[in-house]
This record gives sequence, structure tokens and C-alpha cells, in this order.
Amino acid sequence: MSDFKLDFSKTEYKGGKIAIVHARFNQPIINMMIDGVEQKLAELGVPAENVERFDVAGAYELPYATQQVAMNGGYDAVIAIGVVIRGDTPHFDYVCAESSRGLMDVSIKHNLPVIFGILTVNTDEQAEERANPNKMNKGGEAAATAIEMINLTRNLAN
Repeated sequence: MSDFKLDFSKTEYKGGKIAIVHARFNQPIINMMIDGVEQKLAELGVPAENVERFDVAGAYELPYATQQVAMNGGYDAVIAIGVVIRGDTPHFDYVCAESSRGLMDVSIKHNLPVIFGILTVNTDEQAEERANPNKMNKGGEAAATAIEMINLTRNLAN
């Protein structure tokens, strides 16, 4: 595990709507990720009415749902949240590769920040450590990244 920690101390919310599209599979860990996202968004001053949540079965469905949100929602960024834990079959590799590629495709196609908040881990313990808002808080990182990308997009448009 890396000791590197992103510095979001200068991240400032300047407006924008955010969609959280999350999987339901591995729900307890997903809940921690969503808690981290929502806590960080609130900490950064994002009004609750500017955040909307959508859920799908698993990580593999995230790209399609994210594309639907991108086409129909008027959002400034989408945070995709999922958890894929390695098992005994190649399923992990397929789901991780395709969900990752699919989310990037949506971002490029729709010129919209799509934040990759899918944990791809080997064990339940790794997932819990990364998802827990009091530990690595990857959900919080995804939220702050969304704000930074909204700001970047707006700054470049001016």
C-alpha cells in the first residue's frame, strides 16, 4: 500500500451539479464509499440539492448508467462508485477492465468528468480500509476530484 496522499486543501466548490452512480453489490463497502463522498461534498460546501444518486446492480453496469446520466441529467460531473473484490475466477479481470474502459469512454464521449471510484482489491479487508471515511477514504478523494475537475472544466471554458 502506498503512503501517498492527495492534497485537496485548495479544492473549492464554485457551483455545479454532481451525480453519484453506484453499484449495490458489496453494499456495506459501497455504503462506506458513499458516506465518504457525501461527507466530503458537504465539507466542501456542495448543497445536498446539487447531488443526486442513482444505483445499479454491480460495477459492470456503471458505464451504461453513467452514460444515461451524462445524456439526460445536466450534471457537471459523475462519480462512479463500485467495489470489485478478486475471487477464484477471471471474472474480476473482466469486470475491472470493462468497467474502467467504459467509464473513460463515457467521459471522453460526453466531455464530462467521470470520476473512477471503483475499488479493485484482492480482499474484503483491503476494500474496507480504502472505503472507510476514517481511514483511506477513497470516496472522499473521488468527491474532491469531482470538484477539481468541474473547476478545471469551467476555468478552461473561460
